[in-house]
Amino acid sequence: MNSIRQVPSRVKSKRTETILGAEREHFEKQQLSSISKAINSTETPLKEKHARRIILGTHREKGAYTFWSYAVGLPLPSSAIVSWKFCHVLHKIMRDGHRNVSMLPFEFSNYLHGYGQLVCLYSKLLCTKMEFHTKHSEIPASLEATDEVLERTAGTDINNVFQLTVEVFDYMDAELRLAEAVLRQLNMSIAISTLTSGQCKLAPLIQVIQDCSHLYHYTVKLLFKLHACLPADTLQGHRERFHEQFHSLKTFLNKARDMLYFKRLIQIPGLPDSPPNFLRASALAEHVKPMVVIPDEEELEEQEEDEPEPLIDVSEAQPSMASQPQVLASDLQIEHLKREIELLKAELEKIKGEAQRYITQLKSQINSLETELEEQRAQKQRTLVENEQLRMELEAIRRRNTEHESMQTSFVEAEKRSQATELRYNKLKEKHAELVANHAELLRKSADTVKMLSATQQTQEEIEQTKQQLAFQVERVRQESDMKVSIHEDQLQQKLLDEQFALLQATVTEAENIIQDAVATLDDPLHINSSSSPDYLISRAEATLNSIDKLQVGHSEYVKRMRDAGSLVRALTKFSHLTADTIISGSATAHMAHTDDADRLTEHCKTCATQSLQYLRNLKSKASLKGADPTSIQAAVQKILRIGQDLRPKGIDVGKEELGDVVDKEMAATSAAIEEAVRRIDVSRKGTKLFIRHRKTAIRLLVLASTDLQKEIVESGRGAASVREFYARNSRWTEGLISASKAVGWGATQMVDSADKVVLHTGKYEELIVCSHEIAASTAQLVAASKVKADRGSKKLGVLQHASRHVNEMAANVVASTKTGQDQIVDKGTMDFSGMSLIKLKKEEMESQVCSFFFFFVTCIMKL
Repeated sequence: MNSIRQVPSRVKSKRTETILGAEREHFEKQQLSSISKAINSTETPLKEKHARRIILGTHREKGAYTFWSYAVGLPLPSSAIVSWKFCHVLHKIMRDGHRNVSMLPFEFSNYLHGYGQLVCLYSKLLCTKMEFHTKHSEIPASLEATDEVLERTAGTDINNVFQLTVEVFDYMDAELRLAEAVLRQLNMSIAISTLTSGQCKLAPLIQVIQDCSHLYHYTVKLLFKLHACLPADTLQGHRERFHEQFHSLKTFLNKARDMLYFKRLIQIPGLPDSPPNFLRASALAEHVKPMVVIPDEEELEEQEEDEPEPLIDVSEAQPSMASQPQVLASDLQIEHLKREIELLKAELEKIKGEAQRYITQLKSQINSLETELEEQRAQKQRTLVENEQLRMELEAIRRRNTEHESMQTSFVEAEKRSQATELRYNKLKEKHAELVANHAELLRKSADTVKMLSATQQTQEEIEQTKQQLAFQVERVRQESDMKVSIHEDQLQQKLLDEQFALLQATVTEAENIIQDAVATLDDPLHINSSSSPDYLISRAEATLNSIDKLQVGHSEYVKRMRDAGSLVRALTKFSHLTADTIISGSATAHMAHTDDADRLTEHCKTCATQSLQYLRNLKSKASLKGADPTSIQAAVQKILRIGQDLRPKGIDVGKEELGDVVDKEMAATSAAIEEAVRRIDVSRKGTKLFIRHRKTAIRLLVLASTDLQKEIVESGRGAASVREFYARNSRWTEGLISASKAVGWGATQMVDSADKVVLHTGKYEELIVCSHEIAASTAQLVAASKVKADRGSKKLGVLQHASRHVNEMAANVVASTKTGQDQIVDKGTMDFSGMSLIKLKKEEMESQVCSFFFFFVTCIMKL
């Protein structure tokens, strides 16, 4: 029987589950349809009916789980328009959706970064909005909170009020940066707000205007509260930042008010001509909260329904339309323009009706404001009357006090006259009683003495009581004075700590801006063409590591003694500049490296920037200040340093103890190359002697001077060590000498090859010019290498320099002769047969100059 009775309940529960499942499936289909229509790749503005369905769905499921489950599959990295619309929809549901919407998306926050400039700014704004409303859950995401809620959120602690003001400033900066970026990308020379592409970018600014109106009101309230508790000099930075935001917001609202797109969607408020004067407390009463008026959603939905939705995606249909005949495309375009004209006419009529309705609303608001103004005037009049009555009462009280004082004076005078009369009466009585018996006189005198004694005792008691009261008052005043001094000292100590912490916060903020600017430079297109050397990167990285050590020392000193933040501030300033320089230099060096090294170097630079910003954020909070550790930054910089060292040009891969042997080998190879060049020149010239006696003498002097100078350098520099040890100790100089010797050998061989090609008419004269320049440069390099280790006053060095100048002069002669012969060959087309012998003559002269210069150069260098 029990089982039979349970059958209907089971059937009923199954039916209920089936109904609920069907409803849930229908709800999800409806939500997915609305989301897909709201977030697509078509460059059109968001329709309010789709956004409203998504918002109602968040209230139904008390969150945004369906929205986020669909958002994970959106192609955000591949489409900037989809990313832009996604941020717009997320902004709307955060403002008007369920309150749990702003609590969920932290696990999806990685979907909000890096897809274009506007999307990046919008993503940063949404992240800032989430962080703010998560930290201050009393303020709803729509920012529609009363002044009491704002006061309760700020609290009574002035530090909390200060921190909340800074957060509201950051919130407003994120809103204004997005608005300025959108307006900056629009072409104001055309009616951009009437195009769907422009409306797609302008649509999210409606929520930005709503947020900015509330944030502006919050900022004014908080700044007036801060000025009531803190001195004006401390808040100078806050006032300057507010003035910048005020002018930026006013400019943005004025531009938006002039756009046709916003006139039918939102009533934009205006700001006063000048910002509020926070130094005058009464200016708070003059502040008027800007009110944003949004038309009813039903009217907006009717306007949107009048516009037909496309049956297919226009972006996908464009390739097929391009394949149709030109005539059909033009007809379709004409038809499309006609429909747009009709739509614009209808929209114009709607705008006129809306304008009339707005005028009516404004008139009603004006009437209500005038009524409120009249009430305030009446209240002011009543207050003036009450003040006048109080003033009259005060005057009456003063008059009564004056009359009372005059009556007391009259009473004292009357008492004095009474005493004088009584005194005269006593004197008469005494004269009348002189005849009274002496016994009565003695009794009277005895009674007077007793009275005087009692009066004296009473006076002494009163004096003693007065002394005790005065001593008690003095002790109480001294205690109160000590207490006030102690309280004042505590206040000064706390003020000092607050000022030092505020200085640290300002320095940290400036350091964050410097590093953020360096990070922004990495994505700057102008930075792509810049380059840097690995040596400069290594110097910057080493300097950054040194600054991190000093930063750790300054941090430990500040944690131990927080009254002085000077060393930490100086270390932070140096650290921020050097870190930014290292990041920019690393990115510039990556442009010159291979792909793998460049990717690793860029990644380490970004990691260094991220760790640096995280460390600076830890320094900004008192809770995490003591635990801030730059070890991760140091590790990132060390990785950059290692990559920079790997990117340095590799020198001769030999040990220092082998450098002497390498020098001897390279010198021997250079001598062999020069001797081979001499032999080839001798064979090509067929034994012709081209030198005169004084040139041989100069060559012999140059050889002797070069040999003597080299011996002098080695003997004077090696001391008690051997020649090989001298070369090993001066490895960098030895590598330069080896490089110069290689250049000399190559120049000699190349000179002979170029001369052979010119003689055989298979080469160019420009090759001889290049070889002449190379030989002159190699000679200069050898002289420079010798000059590094030679004494400044060495006479042998002067002789060698003179010989080098002679080599340079002969190189110049070869270049001049080559150019002259080349010019004559160019003009040979216009010359006659007799001129051909002159050309040959000049050519022979040039070849002789080349051979002479080469023999002279070889003789000068062969022994060096």
